[in-house]
Amino acid sequence: MHDWLVWIILAAGLAGAEALSLDLVLVMCAGGASAGAIAAGAGAPAAVQVAVAIAVALGLLLFVRPVAKRHLTGTGTHISGTAALVGQQAVALSSVDAHGGRVRLRGGEWSARTFDEVQVISPGTVVQVMQIDGATAVVWDSQHI
Repeated sequence: MHDWLVWIILAAGLAGAEALSLDLVLVMCAGGASAGAIAAGAGAPAAVQVAVAIAVALGLLLFVRPVAKRHLTGTGTHISGTAALVGQQAVALSSVDAHGGRVRLRGGEWSARTFDEVQVISPGTVVQVMQIDGATAVVWDSQHI
């Protein structure tokens, strides 16, 4: 049997086993075995084939696996939806108090109310969005403390 074929069979076995573990270790070893197959196909001696397979597998484990895991698991730093609006600035379009009002937030017009029940915000005031309550922006005029 040709050396390159043994490496290919080993790579396929490792890749198949990765499907069971899903830890991205065995697939990196399969990448090393594939590099060993390329070395064997190029006519390298067995010792060089093993060295190439080990070097590529270690390189994949050290440099590619952490990046791949980070992309697959996600870091949770991406905020979307209404949560992304919290902390943004808006402009009062009408008088805003604890009972209601309107603000322009990211190009859209939102119903709003003040975070502080006694605060009254005049039109044109730049406010900060403290939270989103349904379809209402709860805002605070930090300049008027």
